[in-house]
Amino acid sequence: MKHYLEKLIAGVHLTQEEMQDATRYCLTDVATNSEIASLLTALQAKGETAEEVAGIVDVIRAESTFRTSPILNAMDNCGTGGDKSYSFNVSTTSAFVIAGAGITVAKHGNRSITSKSGSADVLEALGISLNFTKDQVDELLHENKIAFLFAPNVHNALKPFTRVRKELGIATVFNVIGPLTNPVELDSQLLGVYRKDLLPMLAESLKRLGRRRALVLTGAGSVDEATLAGENHLILLEDGELTSFTLRPEDVGLPYFSKDEIRGGDAKRNAEILLSVLNGKKGAYYDTVLLNAGLGIFTNGKAETIIEGIDMARESIESGAALSKLENLITYSKKIPSGVI
Repeated sequence: MKHYLEKLIAGVHLTQEEMQDATRYCLTDVATNSEIASLLTALQAKGETAEEVAGIVDVIRAESTFRTSPILNAMDNCGTGGDKSYSFNVSTTSAFVIAGAGITVAKHGNRSITSKSGSADVLEALGISLNFTKDQVDELLHENKIAFLFAPNVHNALKPFTRVRKELGIATVFNVIGPLTNPVELDSQLLGVYRKDLLPMLAESLKRLGRRRALVLTGAGSVDEATLAGENHLILLEDGELTSFTLRPEDVGLPYFSKDEIRGGDAKRNAEILLSVLNGKKGAYYDTVLLNAGLGIFTNGKAETIIEGIDMARESIESGAALSKLENLITYSKKIPSGVI
């Protein structure tokens, strides 16, 4: 570890293999809090590379007891959080719409950190269990096309990092890698991040992690979802190639809505918004979900264009398919004894 710390302090990047080695060491009983803290702060000060991020993620996923064999054409749509926009749960609502379009969604998420309601908070408010076992997740992915993986349950080995991060109280690489650590073998991924400067690094990380297709974006107004407030910045990963482009509401036939018009509230309020969208109530929330779900469907490859993806998202809602995915998840959750993990 000393060798790796010296390299980082000198501004030298670690290879993916070196980062894997350092991360494995941090998860042992031998590693001290000061060593883990030094690694995280040195990485942050230097600036993490795609190789280093992929190295950390490789180990985190390998240590998860929820690691699965490949599931045909599965995807995730998740933002890094941290934008402090206090929007409603856009990606969680969109996940049901994507699943309603026939795509398998392994939704990875956590409780709120910088907002009033994280994905876990709003799903819990809707009556969805956070305690699905690996076998239950597998069953739901095959039968319902959507399941929720609560990050603390699927990443038990990360307690040494969690403890140190709380003590540090500063942003580290863990503030952006959460969506990458989904233990399900994903084919494609839609990833939002509020910092535009991180788009190339995260896109390259997804390439190194083996995604067939991926779309990384920063929404207008520097948020971790696509918005209808102006120009969104995106990078598409397809067949190993990265392509940058921008997207405005008028490009896909949707109206303009400011960030303030998609603000949410606590978990109960955001659950109400989610249900209103899946029940087809038109407005800023609905159109924002159309955009993000449409991007997800396009990212997966089921739609050849973003506009076609938006049309499929609209059909998923209007046909009741998206709402059905939610209702199935609630019904399934009622069968699970409280507290069972």
